[in-house]
Amino acid sequence: MRSNPVPASPGHRHAPAGRLAGWLALWFGVALVAIFQHGPIPMYSTRTLAVAWEMWQRHSFLVPYLNGAPYSDKAPLLFWLIHAGWTVTGVGDGWPRLLEVLLGGLELVLCLRLARRLFPDRPVVAYAAPLLLMSFSYAFLFGLQSMYEVLLADCVLAALLALRPGPGPGDARPNLAGFAAAMALGLLAKGPVMLLHVGLPWLLGPLWQPWASRHRRRWYATGALALLAALAVLIAWALSAGAAGGEAYRQQLLFHQTAGRVVDAFAHRQPWWWYLPMLPALVFPFVLWPRPWLRIARLPLRHDDGLRFLAAWLAPVLLGFSLVSGKQAYYLLPEYAGFALLLAAALAHAPTTTSRWAAPWPLALVTLLLGIGLLALPTLVAHGMVHSPMLQSFATRSGGFGMAFLLLAALLATRGAELEKIVLSALLGVLAIATLFTLTWWHAFDLREASRVLAQAQAEGRPIFNNESYNGQFTFAGRLTRPLDEGAGPGALRQWAATHPQGVVVTYPKTEAEARACPALHVQRFRGVWLAIRPAAAYVPQAVTPCH
Repeated sequence: MRSNPVPASPGHRHAPAGRLAGWLALWFGVALVAIFQHGPIPMYSTRTLAVAWEMWQRHSFLVPYLNGAPYSDKAPLLFWLIHAGWTVTGVGDGWPRLLEVLLGGLELVLCLRLARRLFPDRPVVAYAAPLLLMSFSYAFLFGLQSMYEVLLADCVLAALLALRPGPGPGDARPNLAGFAAAMALGLLAKGPVMLLHVGLPWLLGPLWQPWASRHRRRWYATGALALLAALAVLIAWALSAGAAGGEAYRQQLLFHQTAGRVVDAFAHRQPWWWYLPMLPALVFPFVLWPRPWLRIARLPLRHDDGLRFLAAWLAPVLLGFSLVSGKQAYYLLPEYAGFALLLAAALAHAPTTTSRWAAPWPLALVTLLLGIGLLALPTLVAHGMVHSPMLQSFATRSGGFGMAFLLLAALLATRGAELEKIVLSALLGVLAIATLFTLTWWHAFDLREASRVLAQAQAEGRPIFNNESYNGQFTFAGRLTRPLDEGAGPGALRQWAATHPQGVVVTYPKTEAEARACPALHVQRFRGVWLAIRPAAAYVPQAVTPCH
């Protein structure tokens, strides 16, 4: 016997299209304001733009470049999409940011379509799932970066939709041509990791796809052919790029990209259980809404194909990423639609209850405390109780934002329309935090002036040395056309300065005193440290005021 839909949002059982369109329009507005408040953030967005710029100015369609060398870490699809826009708008950072918003909007639409196919008799899921997806705070903020995960998420959802045609009971055979195309695009978006996101639910297809359970041989045979076709597209690009990029690049692309980065990513090694304590933060703010969680454990998994699909998707993929040594929170971004569908299904199956304990009171409490904290921050700073430079900077503008969070807490404490209140509070809350960051702390990430100084040095024919590994943070903003030399430590710096006394050096002192210890072309705070640009001559023993 089916339970009545949750009464948290009366009237959303039939999910009027206009209502859902209104929420999508609100999301687009908030995303556009948030992403255009400031420039690309180092290192994520600036590195992507640096690669796209170097490919553009080299006229290199096949081979990505970073700092003058072929870049084997990523496949080319995102760079191609950036170039497609640049052919119309010209080179700039406006199109890449708009592209990320458009890709995020596409993800919401694909999530809506997947909800309708998985739960055709429960329109509340199709209404709630996109709202839940647009409100995950981490996914929203990271989705504003010019990165690969949102594009990959679109490809993952498109592939899963091809495996589950509909709407209907799921009896139709899968769309193998669509599956192959989506897989090929996903492989070109971020390489073989696409197989982990989609390959596992495909292998478990007979557990959730009625056609696959009756035609197992055809499911696996035709699915394998589709995967081989998709892999052939990736291999064709890799072989062509490898031939154009040289032997070293070919070795890195064909072996390091497929094995080193997926299975043994030493740069981000974490224990197998690392994602478990991260999950509550990843699903914020809904981790603080008891209603869906009270029902998830009692979902009728054995009697619902849609629920079995979610189990066959989320559980194996989470286990697979836990077994991979390299871990980052954003690796799970393509699964956020699955998280949203699971919570939406829990809401659809939730029994009717008016209990206040199921309401979002924990979220209201946390929002209240955040508002109080922002209001109290200037006083705490004035009494010397806050030592973080970032929080000290926040304190200069935190009062108004504290009041805004108090109002959101009051909204969350009212009765009724729980889902809509959380979605509205989540969107306005992340926009408020992003705005506070822009007004008070963006200067610590803004590398435009530093990039201008370096561009001037290149225009004068002066070589540049970056005193740590270089991630392209100055390349796009300065439209640099030649690579920077790089090396770590004072020994490498002095050795380079001795052989390039006419050059320019970029260092990253830990304190302002170190940054201003000797004359510089440019000094600024940079994230948690400082950044100083000096003539290389300042680091040779004969300098009038030698730097140490």
